[in-house]
Amino acid sequence: MLRRRGLLLVGALPLLAAAPARAKTPLAAVPIDRLGLPWWRERHREKLAEIKRGRVDLVFLGDSITQNWEKTGPPAWQDFRPAWLRFYGDRAAVNLGFSGDATSHLLWRIEHGEIDGIAPKVAVILIGANNLGRLHWPTADDVLGIEAVVAETRRRLPRAKILLLGILPSERSDWATQTTLDVNRALAARYGNGAVAGVTFLDVGGVFMRGGVLDRSMFYDPLLHPPEPPLHPTAEAQAHMAAAMEPTLARLMGDRNHAGTQQP
Repeated sequence: MLRRRGLLLVGALPLLAAAPARAKTPLAAVPIDRLGLPWWRERHREKLAEIKRGRVDLVFLGDSITQNWEKTGPPAWQDFRPAWLRFYGDRAAVNLGFSGDATSHLLWRIEHGEIDGIAPKVAVILIGANNLGRLHWPTADDVLGIEAVVAETRRRLPRAKILLLGILPSERSDWATQTTLDVNRALAARYGNGAVAGVTFLDVGGVFMRGGVLDRSMFYDPLLHPPEPPLHPTAEAQAHMAAAMEPTLARLMGDRNHAGTQQP
């Protein structure tokens, strides 16, 4: 269920898509809640309470790929906790990943308290995969949505350094694959090489490729019943992703490299 400032938009989406004149701001960059989903509403409430309980030095903003850090096994492919503890357990980290969220939903959460009253050293943003799913938003809209998330995060956390990750590769459709590449290229052009103060762009998609082809073994979706297209990294693959992020994250945090010589 999509809401825009309290107004239902589900029925309006096809009309908006077919209209000859597009709105100035695409839906990808408009705050939209999912309060009609009880679990989403409750998780939002719980996260508002969590950020008030103690110091927050590191915050993760994202969708199900980020929320998956809270999963535990067995089976081993969904036991994310050991890697989370290894990389982030001593960094006063908070997980603000919500399954199914697009840029618009994350933007709503940011604007409704989820990063208020905290002063993290770093905010890690990984968002956009769901823009390419059922919503099927185009490249330009996706980039504007991610830019809106970054801008609002910077506004509310002016002292935090932002680590913006590129959308991870998947195997959902040729369109999704190409749009992922196009969005990441646009983000690299916008934020790469220190173009925007306080924002570091990092594309870790190569972790999930082998010989230029997506490594399906690094995703747990094909293991589901029924199987689904590769989208969500396994716990082991996500540990590799964390290791790839670690040199940059440690520099931004001003602490030690948690990858060390140990293999994830």
